[in-house]
Amino acid sequence: MGNWLLPEGLADVLPAEARRIEELRRELLDLYRTYGFELVAPPLVEYIDSLLSGTGSDLGLYTCKLVDQLSGRTLGVRADMTTQVTRIDAHLLNRAGVTRLCYCGTVLHARPADLLSSRELLQIGAEIYGHAGFEADLEIINLVLETVGIAGVRAPRLELSHSGVVKALFDTDPAAVTRADEIILLLREKDVAGLKALNQAEPALRPETQQALRALAELYGGAEVIEEARRLLPASPVLAAALDDLQAVVDALPNVALGIDLADVGGYGYHSGVTFALYAEGWHDALVRGGRYDDVSRAFGRARPATGFSLDLRKLAAGLAPAEPGRAVRAPWGQDPALIDAVRALRRSGEIVVQVLPGHEQDQDEYVCDRELVLKDGTWTVKTL
Repeated sequence: MGNWLLPEGLADVLPAEARRIEELRRELLDLYRTYGFELVAPPLVEYIDSLLSGTGSDLGLYTCKLVDQLSGRTLGVRADMTTQVTRIDAHLLNRAGVTRLCYCGTVLHARPADLLSSRELLQIGAEIYGHAGFEADLEIINLVLETVGIAGVRAPRLELSHSGVVKALFDTDPAAVTRADEIILLLREKDVAGLKALNQAEPALRPETQQALRALAELYGGAEVIEEARRLLPASPVLAAALDDLQAVVDALPNVALGIDLADVGGYGYHSGVTFALYAEGWHDALVRGGRYDDVSRAFGRARPATGFSLDLRKLAAGLAPAEPGRAVRAPWGQDPALIDAVRALRRSGEIVVQVLPGHEQDQDEYVCDRELVLKDGTWTVKTL
């Protein structure tokens, strides 16, 4: 086994891709700043009980664990940064009003999400705390659309859902709450046959609950799904409020390609309102995911309304067209003060200047030298090649 081999699901990032990723990172964080989002940087590792607070069971499966040599307590290498940012808002900043926070950092998964996914992600995202209204959800979704637009993603499609829909069904049937994990798995896979067979095990679901779950598995499509849900699912205040929230988002995004998938319950136990996933040609699954998660900060002693999104910058960059080589100025190596001053001035103005070391030709694949710094009439001048 060669020393150059990496663990499965991990990979080096080579110069052209690293440059593309870094340029995107800077551009997106600058964008979030124009919206009023403040940058935070949580630690890579922290105590496991804090790291997994309020996240449900799924994140625990993706979290690498180790023992702290100083305290003897179990630590976790973060698999997602949202809970960390929520802790910062609830416990450290402790502000009364609306707080907008953004972040970018490496996360590690103990196992890949699927066969095509990496275990190391460069996660970037933004969160709004302190406002429970639809306006915060809409601001986050608009920021997502601008994010992928800046990156050059063509024809994105937004898929909306709401965690309150399935919770409304569970609220009317104690047996459904008891078997929630089983039902959620069947809904995720849209397994209608499995949903029909639920009453073969105890505790048995109410007939109307079983019928509603089968209908829910097939409630996906365009905006008309919202009205279909009002017609097919048992009426309740919780269901009506959830569908009203979705309708408000749909009405506010008339020029966006979107769909509704009420069986998209991947964040059950974590999300508390409108959720969304953004898809685009060139990526095998959702490029961006987000939504409302009002109950997570309760674990940190201060419940705060919250909504946000995150994406993997490495995944985003991998689906884009290859980065063009950078344009650079070729310069000779030397200790002439005038040459040194000329090179320094070019670099200060934002130019890339590659000095050719003695005995070497300029052979970097990352840059195309389309100009050269030459000595002409006693003055160092840039010449077009």
